Amino acid sequence: MELSLRAELAIHGLRAAPPVRRRAGAGPSDDGHWVLDVAASSPPAELARAEGPPIPGPLRVRSTPATLPLATNSPFALDIHGRLTRDGVVVEDTMVEAVERPRFYDLTTTDGVAFEQLARLHGRDVLATTVVQTCIRYRSADTRCRFCTIEESLRAGATTQVKRPEQLAEVAAAAVRLDGVKQMVMTTGTSAGDDRGAKHLGKCVRAVKAAVPALPIQVQIEPPVEETWIDALHDAGADAIGIHIEALDQSVRERWTPGKATVSVARYEQAWARALAAFGPNRVSTYLLVGLGEDPDELVAGATRLIELGIYPFVVPYRPLVGSLAHGDGVDAPPPSVLADVTRQVGAALAAAGMRGVDQVAGCAACGACSALRHAGG
Repeated sequence: MELSLRAELAIHGLRAAPPVRRRAGAGPSDDGHWVLDVAASSPPAELARAEGPPIPGPLRVRSTPATLPLATNSPFALDIHGRLTRDGVVVEDTMVEAVERPRFYDLTTTDGVAFEQLARLHGRDVLATTVVQTCIRYRSADTRCRFCTIEESLRAGATTQVKRPEQLAEVAAAAVRLDGVKQMVMTTGTSAGDDRGAKHLGKCVRAVKAAVPALPIQVQIEPPVEETWIDALHDAGADAIGIHIEALDQSVRERWTPGKATVSVARYEQAWARALAAFGPNRVSTYLLVGLGEDPDELVAGATRLIELGIYPFVVPYRPLVGSLAHGDGVDAPPPSVLADVTRQVGAALAAAGMRGVDQVAGCAACGACSALRHAGG
């Protein structure tokens, strides 16, 4: 799939109703979960040379997870064969397959809470949870991140406010056993304590690791006031960490993430350095959002500096979520061409540095479904 097409899908989404989807929450969009398969009329060279009878029909040569916005006005849809169409015309030989509803969604914990309220399937094989569904930044428009809807899913009754460690251990064990989940992401709303939520995250990591020792886990958190909490998360068993800044330009941060902007870029740099020391290179990542008004060239330059340090910049588009402040203001997503250009350059820098998202082991970059970076070498 051409990067330009992948960028269009990331912005415009798909007119479809897949069985696995999410509304609101801390993620980048109201989205459905898919696998993109590129079909070829003839087998790749290495298979063509292999002995044995020819493989009939089109051969799927690449399969990548993708979370695409749920968009009733998208030009993209699927035909009855599962082929991608734009305005009713088949686009390339691209098959789009829905991720099936996981079996663990049908279960409840021993104390009667639905597993689906505690953790969700993301992409194809990632278990994701927000361990605390409230955030000190969310209380006021003066501090709230303008793209975020972390507490809207709580208000809708789709989740619980605090996930207990033993509950997540139950869910993780079932998700691995029943649905082949291969990694887990734990994020949290920011707490008022010096740990910024790391204490509870650490308890959750320990409980899941005790239940499923081989399951890789990424934790996501704001820079804690006491940086020793980063070490504590590693010691609890986390395999990777995301410390998300969203924008590197301070003026953009003050407009879009006014609460988080009170934590300086220098403090983020200190936290990333501490995380690199604990977790190692290419086990630390940060979100960078395209479309917040940051100059694209400066965004690419900043991402390249992060790559040189061993930090993976997970580049995704801003997309308006219903219930967010930016959506209420009518702020649109960026043009696909801008997203494609930024992604192409950042992907090239990642490839030159030998940094692949899958090598993060766990987390958003390891999954890659919300970004087009995997189509650009990242």
